[in-house]
Amino acid sequence: MTATYTFDVFSSLDGFGSHSGNWGGYWGKQGPELLEHRLALYGEEQRMVFGANTYRIFAQMLASSTDESEGRDPWVTRMRNLPASVVSTTLQGPLDWPDATVVSGDAVDVVARLKEESEVPLRSHGSLSMNRALMAAGLVDRVQVTLFPVITGQTGVDPIFRGAADFDLELIESRTLDGHTQELTYRPTLHV
Repeated sequence: MTATYTFDVFSSLDGFGSHSGNWGGYWGKQGPELLEHRLALYGEEQRMVFGANTYRIFAQMLASSTDESEGRDPWVTRMRNLPASVVSTTLQGPLDWPDATVVSGDAVDVVARLKEESEVPLRSHGSLSMNRALMAAGLVDRVQVTLFPVITGQTGVDPIFRGAADFDLELIESRTLDGHTQELTYRPTLHV
């Protein structure tokens, strides 16, 4: 039995994963329902999978935050305490993450092996280029997009699906959080 792999990503309505403006974290749209839902989501047993760049961003963000600061919402602390595999050809351990290991090699090969070997679901938050490659290889079982009610036409950074293959998406779950943020979970299949 293979483990389920979820690509979990935050997005503006126009498809950006982050911004360079003065929006703040979550584009300033987080509410208690979103934060409680994220905490419950990351309370489940699972293994995180990160690319090297995303790992570096998270490690830097967490090193400069405290448990009470915006970057340290309880779900982020819980995510950091989950076992993690960091796919990299440049990083070497030990990593500044409680239960993380560096796995060297091509992400497609590494994740295919993890899916076969893991007894728990796999989840990746961010790691855009790695997850685009994994989607193209048919290794992503679920794309979970948390869609914030903003358009970042001037300040948007990191277009989530730029350069991705074409996919048909089957909606398998949806919810509205705090009356304005959508969480949409899809099953992707390569469009041929």
